[in-house]
Order: sequence, then structure tokens, then C-alpha cells
Amino acid sequence: MVLRMKKIVIAGGTGFLGTCLVEHFKNQSAQIVILTRGKSFHVGTTRYVTWDGKTLGPWKETLENADVLINLNGKSVDCRYTDKNKNLIYATRLEATAVLGKAIQAATNPPKLWINASSATIYRHSLDKNMDEYSGEVGSGFSVDVCQRWEKIFNSVETKNTRKILIRTAIVLGKKNGALKPLTVLTKLGLGGRQGPGNQYVSWIHESDFVGVIDFFINNDQTDGVYNVTSPSPVPNKNFMLALRRAVRISIGIPLPKSLLELGTVLIGTETELILKSRRVIPQRLLEDGYKFRFDRIEGALEDLINN
Repeated sequence: MVLRMKKIVIAGGTGFLGTCLVEHFKNQSAQIVILTRGKSFHVGTTRYVTWDGKTLGPWKETLENADVLINLNGKSVDCRYTDKNKNLIYATRLEATAVLGKAIQAATNPPKLWINASSATIYRHSLDKNMDEYSGEVGSGFSVDVCQRWEKIFNSVETKNTRKILIRTAIVLGKKNGALKPLTVLTKLGLGGRQGPGNQYVSWIHESDFVGVIDFFINNDQTDGVYNVTSPSPVPNKNFMLALRRAVRISIGIPLPKSLLELGTVLIGTETELILKSRRVIPQRLLEDGYKFRFDRIEGALEDLINN
């Protein structure tokens, strides 16, 4: 019997998370299709196909007979929240999700599974309690509104033959890219103390667990609906930074008060919300469904990412 290669379609697959998934599925000899705003080309079993992220086109044929469509499309929120950037953050998420839904509905043999990104920032600033999929409380403000509108479009698409999963992902920690890289640079410069009050929680997940969770969804037909994709152990910022200092073997960590953070984020073109909002999110449904985390403690995750 000849085993069929899995067909994985990733929209927005050229960014950090998409690259993690490509590397993972290449090692499984999967057929990978990346929907990109760049030119179409092939690299081995990976095919890059041009799309604009908002209108139907020839790219929609890539969804035929796919095992999974993973939508990660969206402008990075690591920017200043100008009107122009806000509009792009909305448009790149909402338009892509809507048109992918139309393509699935038009397909003769649609993907077996559609995984769509969201964010753990949909929950309110929380110092007092964990936020899970059952009792988590939705917050307010621009970032939350983005998530709510994004999820509403995804949930409004009826797909009779396609299982749907919405992933509320926390900060993904990676060896080469993502949020950990600039934090490590700061720490090596001696600026790795608490940021702001330091009591705000950081929800995080190791890159190997991020791809592990996606693989878990693909291979477990009973999974569907909303999942928090984060480690089971959120930690206060001061604890996170302490673990980072220990991983880079630096004993000194000068704290950065809110006033300095506000100045610094202006200089590097980002927002303090990404650092100061308390995200105390846990993956209750993943734990119930039996996913086994490789890295469930921040100390082990940072040691692996920085020193292995």
C-alpha cells in the first residue's frame, strides 16, 4: 500500500510561525503549499503560490484535497498603533479569513481541517485569575476588538465537510525569531530586570510545542472549536526575566519602569501593551484532550532555546 503524503496549506506561511510549521512538516515529508503575496515558485516539496489575501483567484485550487488549511495571515502587531497600521492589522486578518472561508465553501474536496489564528490577548488584563476557554473573560480595547471581529468572521463560515479550530495563541518563544530574540539582547546588555511593575503575567509557548499542538489537532479528529495555545504555566514578568537572566548566565538585570518602556517602545516602533498587559491564560482544553507539553515550565523552555 502506498501512503499518501499529507497536504498542508498555510496562509501567511512566510512569517515566524509559518516557518516553524514548514520545518516541522518538511521533516514529515508532507506536501506544503504556502499562500504568499510574493511570486509563485517551488522548493522541494514546498510550493509557494501567489494570492492577495482578499479576493478569490487561481490559488483557491490549492485547497482541493488538503488535509489542513492553517491561516496565520495578518500584519504583525509589533508596531505603533497608528491609524494606518490599525487598518492594516484589521484588514489583513479579516479579509484573509473571509476569502478563505469562501474558497473552502467553493471547493469540491475541501480541506479536512481549517485552523485559524487568533490571540490570547482577547482575554482581559488579569492578575487575579487564570483565563481558560470556559470561564475566561474577554477584555476591551483595540487588540481585543481585532480578535473579536476576526473570530466572528471565522465562526460565521459554515463548512459542512471541514472541521474548524480557532487557536488563541500566546507569545511563541523561538530560537531564531520571535519575541525572545530582542529580550535576550536586552538581557545580555544588563537590562534584563522586571519590565514595568513586574507582576503582570506572561503567557508563552515553546516553538516545538506550538508545532506539536498543530500536529495534535491534525491527528485527533475529535478536536474542534476554541483552544488556548499556550503553556500551562504563565509566569509574572519578573519571574520570566529572572529565568531569562539565568539562561544567558547574566546576574545583573536593571529594571525598566513604565516611563522608560514608553520611551523605548516609541524608539523601536512598538507598543507597551505587548509588555505590560497581564496575560494569565491556560490551555484547559488541550490538557483535557491529552496533549503532553514538552516544555511546561519557563526555566526549561528558556534553557533549551538559548543553550541547546
